[in-house]
Amino acid sequence: MLSIDLKSKSSFEILEVFESLSLRPREILEVEILESDLDSFGFKSFVDLAQIFLLKMLLALQKDEKSIVLRFSKLDESSSFHKSQSSSEKYGVGSEFFSIDKTKQFSFLYHYKKALEFVGIESKKRVLNLGINRGDEFRVIEQLLREEQFNEKSFVGVDYCASVIEYAKKELGAPNVEFICHDINALDGLNLAKFDLLISIGTLQSSNIRFNASFMHIYQNFIEDGGAIVLGFPNSRWCDGEMIYGAKAPNYSFSEMSLVLKDIHFCKKYLQQKKYRVVITGKDYLFLSARKI
Repeated sequence: MLSIDLKSKSSFEILEVFESLSLRPREILEVEILESDLDSFGFKSFVDLAQIFLLKMLLALQKDEKSIVLRFSKLDESSSFHKSQSSSEKYGVGSEFFSIDKTKQFSFLYHYKKALEFVGIESKKRVLNLGINRGDEFRVIEQLLREEQFNEKSFVGVDYCASVIEYAKKELGAPNVEFICHDINALDGLNLAKFDLLISIGTLQSSNIRFNASFMHIYQNFIEDGGAIVLGFPNSRWCDGEMIYGAKAPNYSFSEMSLVLKDIHFCKKYLQQKKYRVVITGKDYLFLSARKI
């Protein structure tokens, strides 16, 4: 365990201390600050520090009537699905990715709900989700709507990973929900009818998908005239079970968002040409929500 006294330090001095840290995975860091300093900086500032330097924020402890001890644990950077070998089961049952529930992250859940509300989920009858994994996005819709509203809709979720499709069928086995194990690059082979809402969270940006061409093909062939769209672009990465803010690009040691913004800009411009109203919201996941004007 490492203990540091940061009482009466400036924000610049505190940042320099964190930049100089060298911690082992899961090592505990205790930082002592004045309670008045915590009031001045705000607790969120230290939560942000934790994310920047790959630390997990633990419970804060009152040391005495003037001092607070903030506790952190160093995340294990090797424990991440991003480092897994590429295969259909990289995201399968038993994988690091499968253990993650994005809907327990309030920044994700809030903005996803707002995206669904923007496109008018209540009025949609046929919903397609590409990269459904274990079905979390459908669960949110089920909780958002009244039972009769949910039951009158038709849902189709597609994922290339066989084990998660079998899991989703068992866990969300409603008669109006269908899960299909299939390659998103070959959707034409499924002979699907068109849908009035497309949802895809963090899937179309996969390295084996040509984003621009795939998005245009999906729009032209699987979305009804006037159909709505909700796309989620990860502006975060997962490390040791924690969602860390900031997209991580290859060959950069820091968060770099150019590729994320490039894809978002392409979709927004393309859909605006099709007479859509497009909004971009979110934080750890950036949501592009589009509905016909």
